[in-house]
Amino acid sequence: MISAVTLAGCAVGPDFKRPDPPHAERYTAQKLQLEASTEGDASAQHVVLGEQLGRNWWQLFKSDQLDDVVMRALAGNRTVVAATSTLAQAQELAAAQAGTLSPQVGLTAGIGRQKYGAQFLGPLTKPPPFTYFAVGPTVSYALDYTGGVARSVEQQYALAEYQHQQLDAAYLAVSGNAVMQVLKIASVQAQIATIQAILEQDLENLKLVTEAFSAGSVSRLDIVSAESQLASDTALLPPLRQELSLAQHALAIVLGEPPASASLPAVELSQLALPREIPLSLPSELAHRRPDILAAEAQLHAATAAVGVATANLYPHINLTASAGLQSADFGHLFEGTGSVFGLASSIIAPLFDGGTLRAERRAALDAMHASTAYYEQTVLVAFAQVADSLQALDHGAEQLDAQAHAQDAASENVDLTRKSYLEGNVGVLQVLDAERQYQQARLGYVQAQSQRYFDTVQLFLALGGSGPDTDASAAVNTGKPARR
Repeated sequence: MISAVTLAGCAVGPDFKRPDPPHAERYTAQKLQLEASTEGDASAQHVVLGEQLGRNWWQLFKSDQLDDVVMRALAGNRTVVAATSTLAQAQELAAAQAGTLSPQVGLTAGIGRQKYGAQFLGPLTKPPPFTYFAVGPTVSYALDYTGGVARSVEQQYALAEYQHQQLDAAYLAVSGNAVMQVLKIASVQAQIATIQAILEQDLENLKLVTEAFSAGSVSRLDIVSAESQLASDTALLPPLRQELSLAQHALAIVLGEPPASASLPAVELSQLALPREIPLSLPSELAHRRPDILAAEAQLHAATAAVGVATANLYPHINLTASAGLQSADFGHLFEGTGSVFGLASSIIAPLFDGGTLRAERRAALDAMHASTAYYEQTVLVAFAQVADSLQALDHGAEQLDAQAHAQDAASENVDLTRKSYLEGNVGVLQVLDAERQYQQARLGYVQAQSQRYFDTVQLFLALGGSGPDTDASAAVNTGKPARR
């Protein structure tokens, strides 16, 4: 069978040309700290420009538990299952359309009763009614001299490629969502642990103030202040526990399991390694990597082929048919050589007047192609902005974590000094509680800043497009052949 790609070379309408990659050399206007040398700084992250992100990008966090969660999500998530089936459907539709390029061969067989009218043979003797039998093959072929059929096949394969990229996008979204929910659970649990440690300190402070009150060194107001601080810190736990429940339920759904019976891993932030070297694709490579950009490119390809289909409809359609077979008025003599018959025919259908329908359809196809071009360009711009946002977030996140670390150290030292001063009678309990409050905020801020570095790293990996699944279905679309199932 002649391939659709070969026939497209002599087809009417514009040939699809893959859009040129953007000429941008970087994602952000200014140079980031992530791009500078970080030798000697074991906690710093830096980008490796031009390096491709691996297929299983989540393995950069070096956690077997995280890897297991993602594998479970990719195997059980219903979105991935639906996208896989939709891709298979698109491939079969493309294969069905490709079949129209070949001659259509069929077998006809019939039996009938025939009677001719009195004037059918003129003055000749009118034959009596008779029964006839017929059998034989028929062949029909649409002469695709304009390439319209080839363009329709090209369009269907482009739509199959679109579904292929949608499957890759589903894999990326599911894997990313699974990682983000695991990180969310670990982050909230770390914050809860921090609050619980603070509550223990609050109880210790309340005990200290109560003893001081019994000794007559403080007033009742100091006890009320300590109790108020304990109650205020206790109120921080319910929202975090609710946030934890929501993240656990969300992870269960990503895994394709009911929240009530889902088996969720217990992953702590300390068990995850923050990637130090971040592979960063060049802007020109990103345009050929992100599933949403490639999906927009496939839509543009399909829209371009649709212009060729609409253009071909302006030309006459030529059909060739041939038939051969055996006919007989007696079934017993049907397969004797004397009953052989054949027929050859051709037909042409040329549009003469259609009220402007066909030309309007072609103009509409051109408009759709122009819209797809603009949509593709917008998708590329949005992708570049998302990468730039993630890079800036990582850059600023490193600064934030460093600031929070210093704030926590300073707050811890302030608490120690304030407590000593309190025991010596130099400051009151309110100063101790205020120091405790500052330390609490600093500890929570550090845990949140630490968690945010993980979140921002994942967001950058997702913005870079990850890498889609290496499946038979994916390979089938790339080769233009239907997947085997």
